[in-house]
Amino acid sequence: MTETTLTRPVLIRTVVLRFFEAILALMALFFIPAGTLAYWEAWLYLAILFIPMLFVLFYLLRNDPELLERRMRFGEKEKTQKRVINLSLLWFLLAFIIPGLDFRFGWSSVPVIVVLVAALFVLLGYIMVFLVFRENTYASRVIEVAKGQKVIDTGPYAIVRHPMYIGAIVMYVLSPLALGSWWAVLFALPIIPLLVVRILNEEKVLSQDLPGYVAYCQKVRYRLLPGIW
Repeated sequence: MTETTLTRPVLIRTVVLRFFEAILALMALFFIPAGTLAYWEAWLYLAILFIPMLFVLFYLLRNDPELLERRMRFGEKEKTQKRVINLSLLWFLLAFIIPGLDFRFGWSSVPVIVVLVAALFVLLGYIMVFLVFRENTYASRVIEVAKGQKVIDTGPYAIVRHPMYIGAIVMYVLSPLALGSWWAVLFALPIIPLLVVRILNEEKVLSQDLPGYVAYCQKVRYRLLPGIW
C-alpha cells in the first residue's frame, strides 16, 4: 500500500467538495429538465445513492485513505481509456437528463413497484462496489499500476476479474427506471459495450505491467459473468 500524497486535511476537504459537487450536479440534471422539485423518484434516487456513499467515505477515510485518494484522481493516460471516458460522458448526461424531461412531458408511465425495485438494485450495485473497495485498495479511478501493487484474487475477485464493473453496470442501467423513465434506459445501455472496451484495454495494461496478472486470468476465467464472459 502506498502512502497518500495529500495531507489528511486536504484529502478531507477534497472529498467533502467532490461530495457536494456531485449532489448539486445530479440535482441540476434531474430537477432543471423536470421543471419542478416535486419529482419524488429523483429525491429517492439521491437518497439511496448519497446516504450510503457518505458512510463509505467515512469508512475509507478511517480505514483506507490511500484508496480514497486514488478515487479522487482523474485523467486517464491510456488513449483507449480517454476515448471511452469521453464517449461515456455523452451517454451519462443523456441517461440522467432525459428522465427529468420524461417526468415533465409524461412520456413514460413506470409503475411505482418498478421504480422501487430498480432503486433497490441501484443500492445493491453500490454495495457491490463497496465490497470491491474493501477487498482491493488499488481500485483506482484511472487505469494504472501502483508501486507495490499486487494481484487481488480474494472475495469477489475469486469469482470474476472485474466485479466493480458489475456493480457499475447494474447501477447505471437501472438508474433511468429508478428515476421513472423507460426511454432513458435506451441511453444507458451503451455503457455496456463501452465498459467492455475499457475492460479489454485494462487487462492489456495489467497483463503487461502487473506481475502475476496473467496467471490470475488463467485461474479466474471470467471477466464479468461466470460461465459467459
